[in-house]
Amino acid sequence: MARVIDKAVDRLGARLASFDGTAKFVVLGEGTILADATGVREGEGPAEVTLTASADDFRALLEGRLKPATAFMTGRLKVDGPMPAAMRLGQALS
Repeated sequence: MARVIDKAVDRLGARLASFDGTAKFVVLGEGTILADATGVREGEGPAEVTLTASADDFRALLEGRLKPATAFMTGRLKVDGPMPAAMRLGQALS
């Protein structure tokens, strides 16, 4: 089975084309994904907003089974950074 990170990089690359900031996705137990003007890739770096979730919750977000706002409100998605940037990112993921 391919790692969550590998699948996520591909899916996020297409979805985040309209996101104009920098974002970091921390997938607990799997790794970190960075999205910026140069694209989406596995790795670390500075970001305007950081989203942290379990591998299962992150997979559900990418598959559309879990909405970003619902994940945040129920504590399944942690946000570090300005809420307006997180909201823009959530719209790009939906």
